[in-house]
Amino acid sequence: MKKLFFVFILLGLSGCTLADVKVEMLSERTALENQVLGSYNSLDSQMLLAASVRGVDTSGNIARPPEHSREYKDTISAMQIIDFHEDDLDSFKQLGWAGENNQGLIEPFVIDRTDIPENLKTFADRYSADEFEFVIAKINESREQIMRRVIYMNEDLSEADLPEVKKIFAKINAEKAVPGDKIQDANGSWLTKKDAP
Repeated sequence: MKKLFFVFILLGLSGCTLADVKVEMLSERTALENQVLGSYNSLDSQMLLAASVRGVDTSGNIARPPEHSREYKDTISAMQIIDFHEDDLDSFKQLGWAGENNQGLIEPFVIDRTDIPENLKTFADRYSADEFEFVIAKINESREQIMRRVIYMNEDLSEADLPEVKKIFAKINAEKAVPGDKIQDANGSWLTKKDAP
């Protein structure tokens, strides 16, 4: 009985026509954003490969590392600097000493040592103003090196596209920011990232 019921339903539906419905899926990211993000992820993978290159070949002899351009080496070094300072930067953001600006860089703020959470007191006491400024400068220098390398890796981008690439990196950094981090919007206003609804 059930089989007969399903046969009638299928026969009834086969005679029905559905209107053509055009469904267009739009990515949340633009093509340029995807291109920049893809290049950045490629650099990240290359950094991991560079760190894991063996110094000895399969027969036990010392192997020469592959030759790379100075720009490539500088970019890998820039990514390593960013990774090295990641924990410090997270703490700077938690303390309200730094935020993500709308140019893809870190914006330093006044070092305020009042009302510091207990878990960050030792960290905050350890950093001098000069050391703080040095770390922020190194991170920003490294970020700019990476942005320029992303432009170099994409033949349809040029130095003239740097302002747009900076905006894309700013968007990516804002998305990766955690609740409580300061973020500068496109208009230049500073906001504090909220918890997701």
